[in-house]
Amino acid sequence: MKYRFLKKLILSLCIFFVANNSFSQQTIADATSLTAYNNALKLYNTKAYAAAQKTFNKVNEDASIGSNLKANAGYYEAMCAIKLNQPDADKKVLNFVEENPNSSKKNAAFYNVANYYFANKRASYALKWFKKVNIDDLSNENKKELNFKMGYCFLVTNNYTLAKPRFLPLINDAKYGNDSRYYYGFISYKLEDYGIAESTLKEIADNDSYRAEISYYLLDISFKAGKFKRCIDVGLKLLPTMDRKFKSDVSKIIGESYFNLKKYAEAIPYLKGYKGTKGKWFNTDFYQLGYAYYKQNDFENAVNNFNKIIDEKNTVAQNAYYHLGECYMNLDKKAEALNAFKSASKMAFDRNIKEDAALNYAKLSYEEGNPFEPVSEVLQNYLKTYPKSRAYKEINELVVSSFLNQQDYTGALTFLSEKKSKENIALTLEVSLYRGIQLFNENKYTEALSYFVEGKKSINTEINQRAQYWEAETIYRLGKYKDALTKFIVLNKFLKSEKIDDFELVDYNIGYSYFKLKEYENAAISFKDFLKKDTISDALKYDALIRLGDSYFATTNYKKAISTYKKVTDNFGLGADYAAYQIGMSYGFIDENKNKIASLKKVINDYQVSNLKDDALYQIGNTYSKLKDHKNAHLAYDRLLEKHPKSIFLSRALLRQGLLYFNDNQNAQSIIKYKDVAAKFPNSPDAIEAVANARNVYIEEGNLEDYVNWISTLKFINFTNSELDNTTFAVAEKKYLESRVGEDIIGSLQKYTIDFPNGNHKMKAYYYLADIFFKVKEYKKAITYYQFIIDEKNSDYTEDSLNKLAQIYLNKNDFTSALPLLDKLEQEAYILENTLFAQSNLMKGYYETEAYDLAIEYAKKLLQRDKIETTLESDANTIIARASIKNEDFVTAEQYYTQIEKTANGELKAEALYYNAYFKSQQKKYEESNKIVQKLIAKYATYKYWAVKSYVVMGKNYYGLKDIYQATFVLENVIKNFKQFDDIIKDAQLELDAIKENEAKTNNSVTPEKKN
Repeated sequence: MKYRFLKKLILSLCIFFVANNSFSQQTIADATSLTAYNNALKLYNTKAYAAAQKTFNKVNEDASIGSNLKANAGYYEAMCAIKLNQPDADKKVLNFVEENPNSSKKNAAFYNVANYYFANKRASYALKWFKKVNIDDLSNENKKELNFKMGYCFLVTNNYTLAKPRFLPLINDAKYGNDSRYYYGFISYKLEDYGIAESTLKEIADNDSYRAEISYYLLDISFKAGKFKRCIDVGLKLLPTMDRKFKSDVSKIIGESYFNLKKYAEAIPYLKGYKGTKGKWFNTDFYQLGYAYYKQNDFENAVNNFNKIIDEKNTVAQNAYYHLGECYMNLDKKAEALNAFKSASKMAFDRNIKEDAALNYAKLSYEEGNPFEPVSEVLQNYLKTYPKSRAYKEINELVVSSFLNQQDYTGALTFLSEKKSKENIALTLEVSLYRGIQLFNENKYTEALSYFVEGKKSINTEINQRAQYWEAETIYRLGKYKDALTKFIVLNKFLKSEKIDDFELVDYNIGYSYFKLKEYENAAISFKDFLKKDTISDALKYDALIRLGDSYFATTNYKKAISTYKKVTDNFGLGADYAAYQIGMSYGFIDENKNKIASLKKVINDYQVSNLKDDALYQIGNTYSKLKDHKNAHLAYDRLLEKHPKSIFLSRALLRQGLLYFNDNQNAQSIIKYKDVAAKFPNSPDAIEAVANARNVYIEEGNLEDYVNWISTLKFINFTNSELDNTTFAVAEKKYLESRVGEDIIGSLQKYTIDFPNGNHKMKAYYYLADIFFKVKEYKKAITYYQFIIDEKNSDYTEDSLNKLAQIYLNKNDFTSALPLLDKLEQEAYILENTLFAQSNLMKGYYETEAYDLAIEYAKKLLQRDKIETTLESDANTIIARASIKNEDFVTAEQYYTQIEKTANGELKAEALYYNAYFKSQQKKYEESNKIVQKLIAKYATYKYWAVKSYVVMGKNYYGLKDIYQATFVLENVIKNFKQFDDIIKDAQLELDAIKENEAKTNNSVTPEKKN
């Protein structure tokens, strides 16, 4: 028994020692971690969070799982992460809670994290953790703190409805009472519960911490309650003492209180003292200040505020635009008023304002023109919208006048046809005349004619006479000279019988009609009658003198021709070089050859630019030949050959020199000249004559063998069947000259070219075929023949072939093919009209192919001429102006557009006015620019592209003048109404976006466009 007891005792002791040994080891490890834990806690309490965190982390790793030490270390490690604002701090706290769900520190962890974020003014983060706190585990004091802090977080995150009940239980608390009462009152204020706000805030109105804020809120509550007089009294006392952050708002309340009491003069300084929200005003703020100025008749300042109201459609905007229109009217800015009244008329918030604004808009559209809508449509729309208006009759009478003012004669005729009356029928005939003149100025003569015929039906003498005149002028332009002459004579007889002097060009036109009909004696009489007038321009005077001289010349009355031409040359009038040449030719016909030579030499020496210099040299050579002065004749011909290598007279001059040398027995020199003709002008009649003349020289020399050897090298000479060649061609030519255009003549000519591929008349046959195909518009076939003629060396047909082939390509807008032909034509043309044709189309062609410098060069060539048609002069000026714009040479462009504007009509006038406005705008002469735009709109609005383009300039001008409303109104209406002009819309949109982006910096009501 003792043994068993002893055995049990030994066993128990063994177990004790084993257990005690294990406990000792655990106690040693925990003791080490506890020491580290305590050290970390000391670091934590001294805010050495990084070092503390590192130690807490080591304790957490080493401590026994499930031990309080491990849990506490995990807690503080997470708190260190919060203190250090580490990105994974939230995760560490949540991991602590997950690993220690029953920890007594869980609630404290949530609460501490929330307090940390609260202290660092991170309200939304603080709220997230406050919501995790179990309020039942908190002490009463902590519960109050939680409510207060959550209320404050809701407040600063603008969750007023959630914040309000948090503060309500605390308003009587000793610690949180004042703050809670203030916040509760402030929230009530923000929620527009002004009764509670006022009663709550008044209880702590003397609190030093909130005195300034509460004073402002109570003042604003009084304002919102309509206690304006009290607001003024209180506000004026508060204003000098208010903090800077409230001073602007107090000033606004005082200003608005005066405004609401209609004390506008007193309101102005206080409304101006308002600085806005973050430096920005709203449209309502601009309206109030603008209206206050308006009521003081200070229209300039009123406009400067009203015009900042953009981007809204509401009662404020409608009132602002209506009053803005009135201000503009008082400032005599009717065009600006028109836009403002339109904006007001498009809003229906106040129907009386809407109708009155629409009436003003209609009247101003008629008076000033309308940039965005046809005036006639504006007026008619008003009549449809307000049929019972007191102004109905007045507006109705303005409709037809509006068509006429806009030069919309087609619209006027349509309107009149729908409302027939005796007065309207008479007016229809007058408007027909205006429409005809409009079409005439656009060179649409056939269309214009019917309108003049209609205008002649008028019983109004003036309208009838003008219609007769323009009818005759149109018929003349259509090339029906005989019919035109008859009508001019009938009109002239009536004018003279009635002693009417209104049509001073009638005699001039009669003279030209006779001249075109080759009735030169009658032409002379009419030109003389025209020249008796005192009021004619120099250009017409010199032109009439030249045509009078030509008429005398044509009737062989050379002495009168000479005296007439001299009236031009003595004054160096337009066409003086031609007059000098004609004087020389006239002297020749009366055998005064020395005078002839002297006059022709003047053409060469006195006129720097003249197409007649080669003509004069040729005639001088011929005259010296006639006088047997072969030396001077050769000098003249040699100068012609040297100075004018492209002249049409070259072959003839060489021929004449050959003949002169032959007559002087200088046979070798004669042969050289004849061979020169054959080499340079093969296939031409002059070449054939040169060969025939050379034959005589060779025979004279007895050297027929050399002659035969030479002509065997000439492809255009056919020995064997020359007679058959001539006969075959003569048959075909006869048909051609009889103007028998058809398969028969074409067949005959083509047969000749096949039978005689190198025939004597090959060049002429090709020219005839080309001419026929050109006339019947079979241009593809004509091209082949014209090209062949051009590819050969100079002939009598080269010049016309270059002209016609160039025309074919120009009609197809094939400038690539046309330009080389025109260049060659300019170099080789003898006929002045062909030179002008070449230069004018080179000018246009280079412009169309974007070779702007060359286009300008040719335009200037044309302008250097003494006399060109007005139309061609205008084209040249226009090309220089447009090309300079393309080259961004705005100085030159402005110079030429200024010139164009003086004489242009129709669309070109609109273009010139646009650029005038554009240049003025670039020079920051905004008001001058706008006046030009208004002129364009008033008179040339039918030319939509330039009118709309000018509106964009106007929008930019208004912004330059700081009239934001007008700027945006104009640009928005361009974008809305003229979608057909993509390039203009793009420009307008860019400008509008830039304006709104800039204005949004100072106006809260403006929303800048979002950029993609």
